[in-house]
Amino acid sequence: MNLRPIKTDDEYEAMLEWVDTQFDLAPEFNSQEGEQLQIALLLIKAYEDAHYPIPTPDPIEAVKLKMEEKGLLNKDLALWIGSKSYVSALLNKKKPLTLKLVKIFHQELGIPAEVLLS
Repeated sequence: MNLRPIKTDDEYEAMLEWVDTQFDLAPEFNSQEGEQLQIALLLIKAYEDAHYPIPTPDPIEAVKLKMEEKGLLNKDLALWIGSKSYVSALLNKKKPLTLKLVKIFHQELGIPAEVLLS
């Protein structure tokens, strides 16, 4: 495989197929084939980042998702940030997400600060 920047969808698809074949061969990490595979993956990532960006999720939706994943209810968040009515207003986007809340949700729920500040 001639490794060079990917410029078209056809080149992207060809690179994906080549990588799939290489994975089946399971080259050693530090071998020449393994290093070529690593470079190909970097080229694929660069192309995907440029052509298929992943939008940042809505901060409140991220909080709701983490609550669901962890089995938390509004009353559980009230222990960290105030009353259940305040939590409800926050989750219904009637109250703003403050920096203090960003810090709490980052620490308690493990949500990246970049998501909460977007």
